[in-house]
Amino acid sequence: MTSSGQPRTQWLGRWGFMLAATGSAVGLGNIWKFPYITGEFGGGAFVLVYLACIFAVGVPVMMTEIAFGRRGQGSPVDAIRRVVNESGRSSVWSLIGWMAMLCGFMVLSFYVVVAGWSFSYLWKMLTGGLSGSSVNDMAAVFGANNANPLNLGFWSTLVTLLTMLIVGKGVQKGIEKSVSWMMPGLVIMLVILIGFGLFSGGFGAAVNFLFSFNAGSLSSEGLLAALGHAFFTLSLASGAILTYGSYLPKGASIGRTTVSVAVADTVVALMAGLAIFPVIFANGMDPGEGPGLIFMSLPLAFQAMPLGTLFGILFFLMLSMAALTSAISMVEATVSWLCDNKGISRPAAAWGTGIVLWLISTLAMLSFNLGADWTLAGKTFFDWLDYLTSRWMMPLGGLGMVILAGFVLKSDTFREELGLAPLPYALWLAMVRYVSPLGIVVIFVDALGVYQVSFAAHWPWLLAILVVMAALGETLSPRLRHALRAG
Repeated sequence: MTSSGQPRTQWLGRWGFMLAATGSAVGLGNIWKFPYITGEFGGGAFVLVYLACIFAVGVPVMMTEIAFGRRGQGSPVDAIRRVVNESGRSSVWSLIGWMAMLCGFMVLSFYVVVAGWSFSYLWKMLTGGLSGSSVNDMAAVFGANNANPLNLGFWSTLVTLLTMLIVGKGVQKGIEKSVSWMMPGLVIMLVILIGFGLFSGGFGAAVNFLFSFNAGSLSSEGLLAALGHAFFTLSLASGAILTYGSYLPKGASIGRTTVSVAVADTVVALMAGLAIFPVIFANGMDPGEGPGLIFMSLPLAFQAMPLGTLFGILFFLMLSMAALTSAISMVEATVSWLCDNKGISRPAAAWGTGIVLWLISTLAMLSFNLGADWTLAGKTFFDWLDYLTSRWMMPLGGLGMVILAGFVLKSDTFREELGLAPLPYALWLAMVRYVSPLGIVVIFVDALGVYQVSFAAHWPWLLAILVVMAALGETLSPRLRHALRAG
């Protein structure tokens, strides 16, 4: 039920939630970052470690967020407040929901600018605007694209308009209907691009780059990359998954659904690698260029290959769709809160949110041109949005969520909502109480750059800390839970 007493909208089925949640997870970062770090840090060895991190940190936290959403039947603020009130705890804990909702909005404020690059390059590919004979030429095109505030502003505005148009139509007619064709379409385009890569001459090198089991390349930096990506890739602690979970029907299994989303996210990321790297290797280019790989090296490679323009169009269309499905999820928490608490219709809430988003994203967009010199402590407005959300708000929000679920709330709350058998529930609880918090703290410390954790040298100490945390936690958990609940 919403605050107005009306029944809350639900996904038409578990499949709708899976597509929406996977669409939220599969963003621009997954298309280039995950394949690259997989190859750089040991291929198959990295994938195994990443999957371990996903199931130790990502999946438990995601299950927790979905359970909060479905139990509380509302936006992050409302859902967490209702669940803590149900357990007789302080409403102060709802601040975690406020931070999650604000975090998602702040991320979207700079994300629409980055998403605008994808749409801009799709247009350039369609009109022949991507031409050059070297990576430096393509870098000049990228620089000119960002240096023009009218051009960059147009594309970020277009992303904002499309996002609000979809969200404004509602959960079923807008979000679910759009992802029901965008996500399958994205996968079909990936399959076509992989087929293209099979005949590019670089497919064998790409497979070797991604899947060769090279444990020697798995440094402490690679372990941190796996841990961090496992947390951030699932759109955790930004309000998106919690809000999507509030629309999940009661009969759907949260555990199976979460695992399915995590696996789908990983499979799509690896498919992206098999689509991108054959083209890169076939043209003798460096696979480790990060964003430059997408917006500089790949356009040059497509230009040099048969039917390259056609496959370039497919690639940037796929990239634009991935960006849009993520953008939709990030704003849904804010729109949901406005609809539930302010008596505003969904279209009005969406377009009102869109106006505020457009104003803030315009400041982020100007960081690349007219406002490049508007800095505070050496950071532009765009940089500050990224820094505050990824290094502070997301890790702190995730940590608060698992502490709340593991130690503060009544144990029956999540036992009932998750519907797990005793052994799987005990495993989830152990992960949420001890493993996930430790992982998030490591991510937090690393993101702040306080010190570099050398897993290769210190993993026995970290394991010992985990064992001590678990032992002390079980010994002191009644007192600890009492102290936290009192807060």
